[in-house]
Amino acid sequence: MRQSYARIASQKDSTLKFIDLGLEGPLLSALEALGHDTPTPIQVKAIPTILDGRDVVGLAQTGTGKTGAFSLPLLQRLAATSKGSPAPKMVRALVLSPTRELAAQIHQSVRDYSKGQKLHSMCVFGGVSIRPQITSAARGVDVMIATPGRLLDLIEQKAVRLDQVETLILDEADQMLDIGFLPAIRRIFNMVPKKRQTLLFSATMPKEIRKLAADHLNQPVEIAVTPAATPVEKIDQSVMLLASGSKPAAVAHLARQSPGKRVIVFTRTKRGADRVVKSLDQAGLAAAAIHGNKSQNNRVRALAAFKDGSCPILIATDIAARGIDVPGVELVINYDLPNVPEVYVHRIGRTARAGASGLAVSLVSGEDRGLLRDIERLIKRQIEVVAPPVGLPVASAVEEPRREPQQQRRQPQQNKARTGAGAGHGAKTADKKPGRPSRRRRNRGGGKPQAKAA
Repeated sequence: MRQSYARIASQKDSTLKFIDLGLEGPLLSALEALGHDTPTPIQVKAIPTILDGRDVVGLAQTGTGKTGAFSLPLLQRLAATSKGSPAPKMVRALVLSPTRELAAQIHQSVRDYSKGQKLHSMCVFGGVSIRPQITSAARGVDVMIATPGRLLDLIEQKAVRLDQVETLILDEADQMLDIGFLPAIRRIFNMVPKKRQTLLFSATMPKEIRKLAADHLNQPVEIAVTPAATPVEKIDQSVMLLASGSKPAAVAHLARQSPGKRVIVFTRTKRGADRVVKSLDQAGLAAAAIHGNKSQNNRVRALAAFKDGSCPILIATDIAARGIDVPGVELVINYDLPNVPEVYVHRIGRTARAGASGLAVSLVSGEDRGLLRDIERLIKRQIEVVAPPVGLPVASAVEEPRREPQQQRRQPQQNKARTGAGAGHGAKTADKKPGRPSRRRRNRGGGKPQAKAA
């Protein structure tokens, strides 16, 4: 019989095994085959609670094992209540993810954990043909991992039904909010049964996420394993103050200092990512970009080359900040500081995973000083300043900090444009609505000609 949650919570995490959390049979065999024998703190707290059927709000950073924390008990509950194959177009468990990369990563974990069980899982996201997804959904799905936009596309085409969903999971809920998926998520909540289990996991807990939990979860158990947005202590963080025009040369210098090592460079914009790839190519360094304007095939190839080491430098926008789970990333470079301080934590969290150490260097020009102060206030420490490469001018000698309104600086970049994380629905776009002609244009008669009265 499974131990009670209270008893498990009183034990030291290091003394627990997955069997102590109530997992059984095929799942234990799959974990053993994967070499996973000790649960992480979020898994210790979440798995028994989810197995008991409770709703959960989990506060945990990426890289803490939360995919296993929700997918392992989910798979056991589905197997225990399975009555054969699900009905056509029916979805038993739905996992919502903000990005294609994270959705694919979750799906791979579900497939690894469910070996030996007759459960049908599928991954749904935009940027690829919808026809194979319609065909796969037609047979019924035990676990669907989806980005909100493409899921709504499937629903509109009557390829998927959500009226039989038993469990709804939101992973990286705060990022889905950042990139404009909140309206789509609320639509999906209205389509699933009121009687269900709901799990919400987020790295940060802004008031909008708390309101979402209050509106749609039933007396959830709150689980937090680390303080919100606290950087991993094993990451050596530093700042390089230099002119913005010197950043490409600084990236090339840092990459050459780490030959053969995996390096991720974060930029604020998609165009900026492509410019960094071009500058590194001119410097004789192989790099690939991953962002919302890249096709799914290009993104898959770039990640595969990064993982196998054939292209060890990856340039990414924040849309990929939480969707990259590659062991052995030794250096993260912030080419641009993010507008939202918490995003800095998610970026540098791509290194120092699984107990390893890592290095994070931020390139800061004069106009970024305010963003740097916001980050240092968040992490409650000053980041060490290191000298730029010889010959590159420092920021203070070239640029003065530009004062920006606090609210403007903290606005998430993804809210301003469609990100490509999913398709069609919920994400905000950069297209402006047509408005009235300007006063000058109206005075010149530049507005739309009006038809004369008969």
